[in-house]
Amino acid sequence: MYYVYLIQCEDKSIYTGITTDLERRFQEHKDKIGGHYTRAHKVEKILYTEKFQNRSEALKRESEIKRMSRNAKLTLIDRTR
Repeated sequence: MYYVYLIQCEDKSIYTGITTDLERRFQEHKDKIGGHYTRAHKVEKILYTEKFQNRSEALKRESEIKRMSRNAKLTLIDRTR
């Protein structure tokens, strides 16, 4: 299983990534061993996740989400609440 996830950072920016283990990856971001972006922008919480059967599907969706505007991402998040 692969997951696409959106994380809220301390400055309210939204980071998008993929992983096979959400808890481990979130902890890596918190410990500043995650991506460059999250080292500079402290992570607060996971806002949204989607599950995929393979890496290819997850990467495709990650790319789609990264191209979205902030408002579109917030709408995506709100639809799951």
